[in-house]
This record gives sequence, C-alpha cells and structure tokens, in this order.
Amino acid sequence: MDFKIFSLNCWGIPIISKDRNARFKAISEALSTSAYDVVCLQEVWAESDFILIKEKVETSLRYSHYFYSGVIGSGICVFSKYPILDVFFHQWTVNGYVHKIQHADWFGGKGIGFCKLLVDGFNINIYSAHLHAEYNRLNDEYQCHRVQQAYDTAQFIQQTSGLADLIVLAGDLNTEPEDLAYRIIVHLTGLKDSFLEVKEDSKEIHKIGTNESFYNSYADKKAIRSGDAGKRIDYIMYGCPKNPNIKITTKKYCQPLPRRVPEKSFSYSDHEAITATLQIEKGLDEIEELDRDTCTAILEECILISDTALRNLRTKRFGYWILTCLLFLILVSSTPFNAPDGYNYLVHFGRLLVTLLMAYLFFMGSLWYKMEFHGILAGKLAMEVGLNRFKDNRMKNF
Repeated sequence: MDFKIFSLNCWGIPIISKDRNARFKAISEALSTSAYDVVCLQEVWAESDFILIKEKVETSLRYSHYFYSGVIGSGICVFSKYPILDVFFHQWTVNGYVHKIQHADWFGGKGIGFCKLLVDGFNINIYSAHLHAEYNRLNDEYQCHRVQQAYDTAQFIQQTSGLADLIVLAGDLNTEPEDLAYRIIVHLTGLKDSFLEVKEDSKEIHKIGTNESFYNSYADKKAIRSGDAGKRIDYIMYGCPKNPNIKITTKKYCQPLPRRVPEKSFSYSDHEAITATLQIEKGLDEIEELDRDTCTAILEECILISDTALRNLRTKRFGYWILTCLLFLILVSSTPFNAPDGYNYLVHFGRLLVTLLMAYLFFMGSLWYKMEFHGILAGKLAMEVGLNRFKDNRMKNF
C-alpha cells in the first residue's frame, strides 16, 4: 500500500508571526482537500489554530492529537486518517534558556511526540519533533543542546520502535544534512531521508530548501535577491530496521503547496511544506546493519562537544558568582549612604535594580546551572554507554 505523509512548520507564534490567521485558514483548507494519511505540524503554538485545523479536516483526517508541554505548548500536533492507538511525549532535558525570551525555545518545552497507528495490519510509529533553532551558525550557543536533543531523539525511537513495521520521523529538525545532529539521527537509528532516496541522482539536490528560500515571501531580502535555495532542515525520514518481512521505498517526494496562498501575496509559512509517499509491501528485505565505525566516530564527537559545554558551564558559573558577590558588596556599601533631599527614591530604585540583578545572577549560578549541567551530563553518560556498546561489538566482530 501507499502511505502519504505531510509535514510543515507553520510558524504560528501569536502576535509575532505575520499573517498568522490568514495563513492558518489557508493551511487548513489545503489539508482538507488533500489525501494525506498522516499530517505532522510544528509551531502550532495557539490552541485556537489547532482547533481551526481539526474542525476543517475532520472528514478526511478524523483523528488528531496535540502534545501539550512547557509554558506555551510544544507546538507539535498530528492528524491521522487512521485511529491513533497510543500517544506519548518525551520532553528533552536541555532545551535552551529561560532568560532568552526572544528565542522562547525553553518556554515551548520542546521534545518528540509519538503516535502509534494500525494501518491495514501494519504497525506504524509516527514521530514528530522540533529541535532547538540555530540562531547563529558562526557562533552557535545551542549546538550542544541540539546535539543532546538529537541523541535523545535517536534513543527514544530505538526504545519505542521494537514492534513497528514502519517508523516515520517528520518535522523541523533545525539541522542540515552535513551537521552532527542530522548524522546522529540518521546513523544511530538507521532511518532513511526520503528526499535523498528520490533526489540522490538529481541535479536538484542543492537547489531545494525548506527554509529561507528565495521563493518564500518571508525570506530575507538578501536571499530573495541572490536566488538562494535556502536550507533543508525539514525532513520526513523512515525505516523498518527490525522487520525483514517488510519492504519500504520512497515512491514520491515533493513540496506540495503553491509558493503563495491563493489570491494572496504571502506564503503559507516561513518554511516549505514537504510530503513523501512511501510504498509498503510484504516481502523479504535486507536489514541494514548500523555502520559501527561511523556510529563510534559520531558518539566520540558528541561526547567531545558535551565535555566542552560542561567546561563552559563551570566557567559561566564562576562568572555568575563573582558578579553576585560584587553586587552584594555594592548593596551593602550603599546602605549607610544618604541621598540629598528629594533624591531618596533614586537610591531606593537603584538598590532594587541591584537586588533583582543579584537574584538573577544567583539563580543562573545555582539552580539553573545545576539543571543544565545535570541535563548535559546525563546525555553524555548515555552517549558513553552507547559508545562502549559499539566498541565492544566491533571488537567481537574483529
């Protein structure tokens, strides 16, 4: 049978995202008139937007689930033509910073959502994820967080896919094919990138992006003028690594939506939607073994990045404590100070600001430091367990 998956980062941030109401109406209309088996959406931050789509597609995609998490919700939801038998959401331990309000990744409580389907006798696991964004490629302060999330994703898929005939991972992974996070997910799970399965021999491979593409109305003006194809960071991956009696192939891959919303001058989102049609058939297929040398190299690189992040955290903590002590000394030394008449309010206001800043630095150097340190350390220790397993198996084979 054919199994058709649709994925889109909808860019649905209330107030901030441009043309949000009109775009979500257009997205719901497009989904209601299409024959998808499963739809995975990300950045559906407003519950009203989820309900809008749910009501619009109820005849074609009767079953749905929204994964609530964090302060504003994970933004991840799944719509299905087939009954959803089970769901689970795994929130990542490290997920950005609470004080980076302009980035807001932490407030979403990001993670990976899992839905189990039974489709014509096939057990199908649907995973949808949205990894931490990369805000500055040259100075990426979130690289370790994204690497940890990618490893966590790979582990979660491995631990929950034992009885699955088909595994599908769809979403905005915020990582390009040459990046470490991408390599972690692909090599440690054995999943295939549906785009590469169709486009690997095509000259179009470097001309198709899913974000910041020149043909998107929300792309940077520089990208539009230069005709830059943008970055490919949205994926539909699949695999059936544990069932040799099932054969899966990519029948079709495309970006299904028009470049502009009909009768409008803007795109459906700042990302491009993607769809893949997978052909599922019963028949003997070879189970591809994981490349242990590649997996070993990837995990060693992950551990190195984690160690660097842990050292940087210790340095930051030292800085936080130094600044906290300095502010405390300033606060204490200013206690006997008497301001001229009429200026007492300025002194009190200054002391209040110093106290608030001191409290913030104390929080970052104590509670927040411990949470982030333990989160990264836990991921690193899990990586070391996996690394030892691959090394042991390699030695046995040797």
